[in-house]
Amino acid sequence: MSALGALIRRDIRIAVRVGGGALIGVLFFLTVVVLMPFALGPDLALLARLGPAILWLGALLASLLTLDRLFTADHDDGSLDLILMSRTPLELACAAKALAHWLAAGVPLIAATPVLGLLLNLDGPATLAVALTLLAGTPALTFTGMIGAALAVTLQRGGLLLAVLVLPLSIPVLIFGVAASNAAIAGQLSFSTPFSILCALSLASLVIGPFAAAASLRHGLD
Repeated sequence: MSALGALIRRDIRIAVRVGGGALIGVLFFLTVVVLMPFALGPDLALLARLGPAILWLGALLASLLTLDRLFTADHDDGSLDLILMSRTPLELACAAKALAHWLAAGVPLIAATPVLGLLLNLDGPATLAVALTLLAGTPALTFTGMIGAALAVTLQRGGLLLAVLVLPLSIPVLIFGVAASNAAIAGQLSFSTPFSILCALSLASLVIGPFAAAASLRHGLD
């Protein structure tokens, strides 16, 4: 467990220091949220109605922006081969790297959501509701995206392949995340249904993601 803890701390430092850390993700998130009012016009009611979808879409794109660094730094400096040969199961190492990536890149997006929601004419409770759904759903984006990052790490132009692979897998998370946010803001009793499905998607990705990523790494680096 100490080895996994050291791996998590190392990956957090790499994610923050190397391009693709928390700052670039939050800046991209801010850019998406700021540009949307210019595209939609000055209709405040429309902005408030579309606010949860805009925040979720911005968080999804920001998370994709940073996923390509999940295994690339380890592959470039040769430490990925050491991880493959270590006694620690590769599945646990992949889970630790995804957790570190989520802490470094996903949590800052969630923390920024209440502030950015104000730019979309959402009140405090509404932005907190969106932040809650992002807290439940962004782990699924990271652990699902880890599969594409593992497939793309040994390929040329892997970043394009990563987007093509991950986007279709992220659509269910986006759908139920926006549905849960809208239900919470509207005060509907149906909030529990999409939110439960969103949590189930995250749990499924926590189980499937590390095994699929480990299998992809073994196959790609053989």
